[in-house]
Amino acid sequence: MKSFVHLHLHSQYSLLDGTIQFAPLIARVRELGMPAVAVTDHGGMMGTVEFYEEALKGGVHPILGAEVYVAPGRREEKRLAPTGEYAYHLILLAENETGYRNLIQLSSLAHTEGFYYKPRVDKELLRRHSEGLIATSACLQGEIPYTLGTEGESRALEVLEEYRSIFPGDRFYLEIQDNGIPDQVRMNPRLIDLARRTGTPLVATNDCHYLNRGDDRLQEILLCLQTGKTIGDPTRMRFESDQFYVKSRDE
Repeated sequence: MKSFVHLHLHSQYSLLDGTIQFAPLIARVRELGMPAVAVTDHGGMMGTVEFYEEALKGGVHPILGAEVYVAPGRREEKRLAPTGEYAYHLILLAENETGYRNLIQLSSLAHTEGFYYKPRVDKELLRRHSEGLIATSACLQGEIPYTLGTEGESRALEVLEEYRSIFPGDRFYLEIQDNGIPDQVRMNPRLIDLARRTGTPLVATNDCHYLNRGDDRLQEILLCLQTGKTIGDPTRMRFESDQFYVKSRDE
């Protein structure tokens, strides 16, 4: 039986919407029989050293990464992405020391050169610092799934080829998720078809934001605290399901 490794996961250092602490994470990963786990916090690598040390102490292989924000144009431009957010999402994972150093460079430059509400990189920076990095197309806020859903396959193919040129040698993956969200159910078959037709590797993730089933209520409270809302406010930020926890391989 093949093992499963979580490659898209947000810790307490994803300040707006992550609650996962490293010691309980490593204990849970060991309990689930998973040999490794990644942490991909939003926009930066604040918890990297703490995560790395905790994982080694617990006998789990740490995969160092980040979910970076990619500006819709050049990083100097102050404009929204078509998604309505300030940038597209992209997962980056270090495959070696060079990749780790490039990840640090991208994180730093995102804050010093590309900051517009959030720390952002652009494709010029990604090309300059892509060595040693594996990238995945991220959630529905990633550029490829968003483009596929709004502009169609022809334009999505163009975007896919651009990312494949930035991360050559099968270092770019199309990512599928099923957190019980209807839009994911509709998008996944299209992403799978795109992967098969283009020979692009495919990876399944779960976009973990809290550790256990049932922790979604704690995350809701955190979101309210971060955004200055109350639980009873119908306009508050909320996730669309209760499935953003660290699932087992079977799940």
